[in-house]
Amino acid sequence: MVSRNLFDFLRFRQFYQFQTISVSSLYGTNRAQYCQSKQGYVKAWDASPLPSKWIRSYCTSAKFLHCRQVRLFSAVSGKGSSNEQPQNAPTPQLLSKLFPQTAVEGTENEQQQEKHRKEEEAEKESSWKRMKFGFVFFGFSVSAFCVYTVWVFGAPDRDAEGNIIVDEFMELPTFQQYFRRMWKSMTYYQKMIQEPSREKLLPDPLKYPYVQPPYTLVLEMKDVLVHPDWTYQTGWRFKKRPGVDKFLETLAANYEIVVFTADQGMTVFPILDALDPRGYIMYRLVRDATHFVDGHHVKNLDNLNRDLSKVIVVDWDPNSTKLHPENTLNIPRWTGNDDDAGLFDLMAMLVTIATSEVEDVRDVMTYYKSFENPLVKFRENQRLLAEQMAEREHEEKQRNLPAVQRWRPSFLGGGR
Repeated sequence: MVSRNLFDFLRFRQFYQFQTISVSSLYGTNRAQYCQSKQGYVKAWDASPLPSKWIRSYCTSAKFLHCRQVRLFSAVSGKGSSNEQPQNAPTPQLLSKLFPQTAVEGTENEQQQEKHRKEEEAEKESSWKRMKFGFVFFGFSVSAFCVYTVWVFGAPDRDAEGNIIVDEFMELPTFQQYFRRMWKSMTYYQKMIQEPSREKLLPDPLKYPYVQPPYTLVLEMKDVLVHPDWTYQTGWRFKKRPGVDKFLETLAANYEIVVFTADQGMTVFPILDALDPRGYIMYRLVRDATHFVDGHHVKNLDNLNRDLSKVIVVDWDPNSTKLHPENTLNIPRWTGNDDDAGLFDLMAMLVTIATSEVEDVRDVMTYYKSFENPLVKFRENQRLLAEQMAEREHEEKQRNLPAVQRWRPSFLGGGR
C-alpha cells in the first residue's frame, strides 16, 4: 500500500511540476481541510483535472510521512510531538532521503555562508580597529619625537658651570629660539656627513731645510694597490698587486705619495701598515675626508692644500674624481690577476713626468684622458720615442764619420 502511494505521489510530482516544498509542511497546512473524514482523505480538488486517486495518494503519503516525522522528532529530541513547527525548520533526514526533490536545498550552505560572512565582518572590524590604533600610536610617536628634537637641539648651550651661553638667537621669542637653534644643529650635522671633516686635508708644504717633493701623487688603495677577496673559509683578504713595493720605492723620490680612499679608517690603516712597512706613503685620507655628492664619495682636491698644477690622481672610478677630471688619470681596474704589469707602466709614466719637469700636469692628464687605456697609449708613445731616438743616434753617428768612410764605394757598388 505504501509503495503504491509513493509511486502515485512521484507520478503526481512529475506531472504537475510543483515548486519543491516540504511535504510535512503541506500536510500540516491542509490537514484540517483534507483529512477530517474517517478514511483520511476527501475530494478537495474536484475542479482539478487530476485523477482522484492521485490526490488521495498524495494526501495519504503526506499524512504517513508527517506521522513518521513526528515520531522521529520525538525519538531524537526526547520531546513530545507538537503541531507548532517553525517555517524555516530544516527538513528531516528521513524525508530528504525518501524525497530529495522536496528537501530544502542549500540550507546548510546558506548557514555556512552566513557564518563565514559574519566571521569576515568581525575580522574586518577587528583589523580596522587595529589600524586605527596603529595610526594613533604612530601620530603620537612622531609628535613626541618632534617635541623631543626641538627641546634637545633647540636648547641654548651651557658652559661648564651650567650658565646659559648667549648666542644670536636670545633676542627672539622662545619658540623661534628653539626652532632656529634646532635648524642650525641639523644643518651642522648634515654638513658633517656630506663635507670633509676639515678644511685642510694635508698640512702645509715643508719649508727649507726640509725637502718637499715637487709633485703630489694621490692613489686609490682598493683595486689599484690591493684587491679585496672574500671566501667562506678565510673571510676578507687583500692581495698585493705585482710590483707595488718597487712602485712605491721608486716614486717616493719625486712624489709626495698620498692614499685617498672612500673606505673606513679601521679597514684602511691595518692594510697600509702591512703594505708599506718602510713608510713611503706619507699621508692617509679616508672616508671622512670625502664629499658625499649624488650618492658617491667624491675626492675634492680643493681641500688638499696643494698646488693643483702639481697633483696627479690615479683612480679607476670616474665618479670619485668627477670634481677634478683634469687632474685624474683613470686606469683599468685591477681584478687580482697575477700576470698584471700595470704598475710598471704607470711607474714609467710618472717617472717620465717627474724627470721632464712638467710645469702643469693637467695638460698631460687631459691628453691621456681621451684614450680608453692611458697606459697602453703611453707604452706605444714610448716605443715610438725609442725608435726616433735610435734613428737620431744613428744619424748622429753617420754625421760624425769622415767623408771618405761615409762615401767609400764597396765592392758591389754600394756606399756605406
